[in-house]
Amino acid sequence: MEAIVKKFQSKFRKVREEMSRWDELQSCLISQFRNASHIVDRLQVLQNSNNYGVLNCASGLKDALLVKQIESLRNILVSMRKTLEEFHCIVLSLDKIHRDSRQQVKGGSCHLNMKQLQQQIGIKPSLIYCLDSLMFIHEIYNSEYLLKSSVISALSEIALKPSDSDLGALQQLLVDQPNLQTEEVQFVFDVIFAEELS
Repeated sequence: MEAIVKKFQSKFRKVREEMSRWDELQSCLISQFRNASHIVDRLQVLQNSNNYGVLNCASGLKDALLVKQIESLRNILVSMRKTLEEFHCIVLSLDKIHRDSRQQVKGGSCHLNMKQLQQQIGIKPSLIYCLDSLMFIHEIYNSEYLLKSSVISALSEIALKPSDSDLGALQQLLVDQPNLQTEEVQFVFDVIFAEELS
């Protein structure tokens, strides 16, 4: 039983690595979103002929600037979708870790009953706690991924009819990561690695 808990600890180390990768991607996505927002703001200014003053006499300048900005926006949106794919890979990895762990307990060489799953050895967590925690972490990261996907889709639509308040609200959703309950996740790691902390 103790050996299985140790295997779970190694799985949680992998989960921690995935969460670190998530944090890096989060910074990247926020930067990409801000860049896209700046372009959307510029597009509003560039579409108004009054903002060109004497440059209005330069034939094709306005159209050339608009095309260049739209092209830059498209490139950023493509990059954001690639970043989203990486978030999705993390979610799939967390799901696989949870499924493999459940399979290890259910279909392993030693079939464990519910009493054994709930049994706690010293300060080590029970196997059921480990399984439930892996499922919890997967669920909250999956929810956050789905929200991020919706925000990026909304940005694509808003780009055509921008609103400063909409852009600000979408950016805040990305920055806040409302589905990630960081205190609860940290508590899970504190329980899983209690012996290392003591």
